[in-house]
Amino acid sequence: MPSPTTSKRVAMLTLGCARNEVDSEELAGRLTAGGWQLVDDEADVVVVNTCGFVESAKKDSVDTLLAASDSGAKVVAVGCMAERYGAELAESLPEANAVLGFDHYGDLADRLDDVLAGKALESHKPVDRRTLLPITPVKRQEKAQEVQVPGHGWGPRVLRTRLDDAPVAPLKIASGCDRRCSFCAIPSFRGAFVSRHPDEIVAEAMWLAEQGVRELFLVSENSTSYAKDLPRELGALEQLLPRLAGIEGVDRVRVSYLQPAETKPSLVKAIATTPGVADYFDMSFQHSSEAVLRRMRRFGSTESFLALVAQIRELAPQAGIRSNFIVGFPGETEADVAELERFLTEARLDAVGIFGYSDEDGTEAEGLGDKHDADTVAERVSRISALVEELTAQRAEDRVGEEVVVLVEHEEDDETDCTGRAAHQAPEVDGECVITNADGLSVGDLVRCRVDAAEGVDLVVTAIEVLPR
Repeated sequence: MPSPTTSKRVAMLTLGCARNEVDSEELAGRLTAGGWQLVDDEADVVVVNTCGFVESAKKDSVDTLLAASDSGAKVVAVGCMAERYGAELAESLPEANAVLGFDHYGDLADRLDDVLAGKALESHKPVDRRTLLPITPVKRQEKAQEVQVPGHGWGPRVLRTRLDDAPVAPLKIASGCDRRCSFCAIPSFRGAFVSRHPDEIVAEAMWLAEQGVRELFLVSENSTSYAKDLPRELGALEQLLPRLAGIEGVDRVRVSYLQPAETKPSLVKAIATTPGVADYFDMSFQHSSEAVLRRMRRFGSTESFLALVAQIRELAPQAGIRSNFIVGFPGETEADVAELERFLTEARLDAVGIFGYSDEDGTEAEGLGDKHDADTVAERVSRISALVEELTAQRAEDRVGEEVVVLVEHEEDDETDCTGRAAHQAPEVDGECVITNADGLSVGDLVRCRVDAAEGVDLVVTAIEVLPR
């Protein structure tokens, strides 16, 4: 074991989604509590929080692990890819000194001590994490205290260290997923759905506000399921949102990852009309052809999705709506693609991600017939992406002349411009606002602006006034 005077410097590298960012800050909190110093370079150990969602993310994770090894530091893999593949990853990547799963998060500081001391650690052995909690959601909370679920079970004490000073921060409200989408492996390694207690979420939100965070980005695998496993008196997401929006210092609360089939009118109303909550809807449509959705083990259709979009815009005409879609799914016909084109054209979404289907290990879709060749999938991705680029640019053009409230996130080097996001733009994925008269503005300012022009999904805006904190 290292002595008290031994250097214990650790660097955290995070890949993947905002949920991983929260997990990394939890791990940073655990490591600092265990005597480790967080550094950006010249680390003794580099912890890589991997992503294991799709093939490109897995490649990025492996490349990052190899690059970390080249630095001369000891390397530890954690996160989704480590949880999903465990010993298999360790065997194929001897450059990693340890491959640890979620069950190691609670004592990660001790495990890094072992790595630094040269001890060999047994690699994580994956299990289907859906089997660790009861099938019935209402029976999960007590059992969840016995299972290591990243970001859960802290109580009123916040076990988190921020890894940047951005004015926006992700806040985890739940983990896992009970849905059985045929293309998705996430539930097998993230586990069954389990909510965090609302008081625990509020306590962490208050802590984030004290750190200077002005926008809370609520994350989970399925936010529409929040509180289904909690006592009814604790309320649902509709009751949590005003509590978070009412925290001193918090100016905007944003919800991510809503399942259309579970989105109730009461939730739509809460997001669209609660002061301090962004009228922003991150809807997981995935497709709009009813036949394709059924093969995906999902529900909905072009008409039902258009009705949901209309419901949102009736309450909040300027609301931002974004989604992702998979094209080239096994059995998808030209008629199905045309149906998706019809939906996209009529829905006028603000931001859209298009992904070509590829097999994922252990999923139902991996065994489906009627698969398309790579050229067909690529052609459909290109075709739908071109349509989406045109439609989202038109939607952005519609905002010219409107007023938006922008959270400033970056100051440009020439100090004449700065960039940020309006309520309809989520971090990293939905475009940004460029403020052209940025004199006197600082990161963290909330600024009322006029939209002067659109460049694709990005907006060019003029600052009118800085809003008080």
